[in-house]
Amino acid sequence: MLRKALGWHTPLMLFTLVMVALVPITGLAMLVDDRTLDGAPIWFKPFKFAVSFALYGVTLSWALSLPTKARKVGKPLGTIIAVTSTIEMVIIVGQAARGQHSHFNVSTAFDRALFIAMGLSVMFLWTSTAVIAMLVAFSKFVDKVAGTALRYGLLISVAGLSVGFLMLVPTPDQIQDISKGVNGVIGGHSVGVPDGGPSMAATGWNTTGGDLRVPHFFGMHALQALPLFAAALGFVRSPRLADERTRAQLVRLAAGLYAGLFALTLWQSLRGQAVTSPDAPTLIALAALLAVTGLGVVRALKPTTAAVQA
Repeated sequence: MLRKALGWHTPLMLFTLVMVALVPITGLAMLVDDRTLDGAPIWFKPFKFAVSFALYGVTLSWALSLPTKARKVGKPLGTIIAVTSTIEMVIIVGQAARGQHSHFNVSTAFDRALFIAMGLSVMFLWTSTAVIAMLVAFSKFVDKVAGTALRYGLLISVAGLSVGFLMLVPTPDQIQDISKGVNGVIGGHSVGVPDGGPSMAATGWNTTGGDLRVPHFFGMHALQALPLFAAALGFVRSPRLADERTRAQLVRLAAGLYAGLFALTLWQSLRGQAVTSPDAPTLIALAALLAVTGLGVVRALKPTTAAVQA
């Protein structure tokens, strides 16, 4: 009844509920199943994907409930996203149960078929999300602050999803293996080092080289971060933030900062640099980004002439 009152997308909400249920299931599996793959618990990837997909599904369901140009077209697109995401999760969970890689695995005909199916599912997911983002980008919103957050959040999210395609590029060693007829792995998320090895405890991100999962994850979840930031501004008791235009400007600045950080982590990863070991150019770029954003915030919060005279 609550879903009907809100008008949220039914298939996406059902998918979200399944992902929420998978979080404790895969978490428990990590405790009782001591198998590892590339040095990480075998159920760690399904756990991470369940959390990520749960956040993605519920936010997109909410976005499609808003009166935008995407609402009508978004119904079938949302269903496509729910179905293709389910297919991807079934493959990820199934391969984890088998003790095999779900991504980049072409070691057998069966594994190759699963990877191709996953790739096609991701293509449908990305295309559907991109269409929704474009429609939302040219929509007008009653709540301009929430609309601004959703517009930029979706666009950055599509950019984050696009990083996944970079992971499909085979390394020189893999190309040599392919030329020799050796099947195994095509692509990967690490840059400059093999997948696996030393990694961050909470995320599994590589700490010895670049890792494309960092910008992939960071960009994709702009869809949650920016609307949450916009909502938080509405709870701040401040005369300046009572102005909708000021809040919208702050959201735009937050979107610019988020997009800059996404680009920075992507640049860092492509240079084979671990997110935990930024070099001088990375730190300089970060400082410049923060400085520009800080100046923008100061300007946005500066009292207007009318406010000062009052």
